[in-house]
Amino acid sequence: MRALIIRRAVAANRPGPYAPARLRGLLHSLLMTLAPDPSAAPTEDRLLQRVHAAGLVPLWDFFKEWFAAEPRPAAIPNLWRYADVRPVVMEAGAAISAADAERRVLVLENPGLEGRHLATDALYAGLQLILPGEFARTHRHTAAALRFIVEGNDTYTAVAGERCYMRPGDFIVTPSWTWHEHRNEGTSPTVWLDVLDVPLIRFLGAGFSEHYPEPTFPATAPPGDSQLRYGRNLLPVGYRRGAGASPVFAYPFDYAYEALEHLRAHSDWDACHAVKMEYIDPTTGGPAIPTISTFLQLLPRGFATAAYRTTASSVVTVVRGRGRVTIGTDAAARSFDYEPKDIWAVPSWQTVSIAAEDESVLFSASDEAVHRKLGVWREQRS
Repeated sequence: MRALIIRRAVAANRPGPYAPARLRGLLHSLLMTLAPDPSAAPTEDRLLQRVHAAGLVPLWDFFKEWFAAEPRPAAIPNLWRYADVRPVVMEAGAAISAADAERRVLVLENPGLEGRHLATDALYAGLQLILPGEFARTHRHTAAALRFIVEGNDTYTAVAGERCYMRPGDFIVTPSWTWHEHRNEGTSPTVWLDVLDVPLIRFLGAGFSEHYPEPTFPATAPPGDSQLRYGRNLLPVGYRRGAGASPVFAYPFDYAYEALEHLRAHSDWDACHAVKMEYIDPTTGGPAIPTISTFLQLLPRGFATAAYRTTASSVVTVVRGRGRVTIGTDAAARSFDYEPKDIWAVPSWQTVSIAAEDESVLFSASDEAVHRKLGVWREQRS
């Protein structure tokens, strides 16, 4: 408005050809000052400089990435062959003690997630080794954990003061912020698969950990107590369920496999899964771990699953059997021959099909529990 008034005033009093040169020069300078500068016109580069200087970022630069038509995980299909990684795990046992490492684990890092130390975008997994006579001191952390025993006997995990002795195929729950320790009382190494919800906890900024003041946590119950209290379709009178994971810490393989065998003989086989059951918290019917879904699956010899995919990513280990798994579609598909104790990663929304050469039993852990709680879980059957 001010510039318009000055322009009109100048036009109304424009000096004639005989006006003093000083006046003409002064008015010319004023007009040039008010004229728009072409070099000052808004440009994208100039805008971005101002945007960044203001601590802002333009959404249009990454809109298609954040709001893609379907999931685009950074993780890729991958298989860790146990015959290849076991010698390295044992070498770690010779090079570093459990006391020095606190937890002697070799992380299963997905090639698509280099430097992030994760098996899938949402799951951490690793192989932990406890040698005969070794003890891993008591600590706790907000990340929930599971142990699936790969090899070894006479080793226990003590959870909240209850010892859970482990055998191959057993599934052990370590709830969030629960004191736990490990000891090998046997004569052979024990190896188990760790899966934790660390990525979620770190994303939420909720990661805490703590050492118990003493090396061991005092015993609070005899071995097997939680199974007898809560795992036999009975609950103590007056029991009130709190938050967190299942109060049953140990899920023996023999019990789970017996259930699979019964369903194989007395139910129809699912085209995408054959016979598959979920480990649950018997007090709620929900997942054994609130943030991690866990399953045991049986594929009869010669069974080939129909293609299947879900938004949940998963880590799968072979308990028994041999066969071939294909993950992905078209040119991006990868196929792996599997055998006992091998481990593979399935990223989100990747098609999976399995052909069982021998009867195969598979354990899997996934972030399905979180997807379902958030209402974003999807599956697609061929």
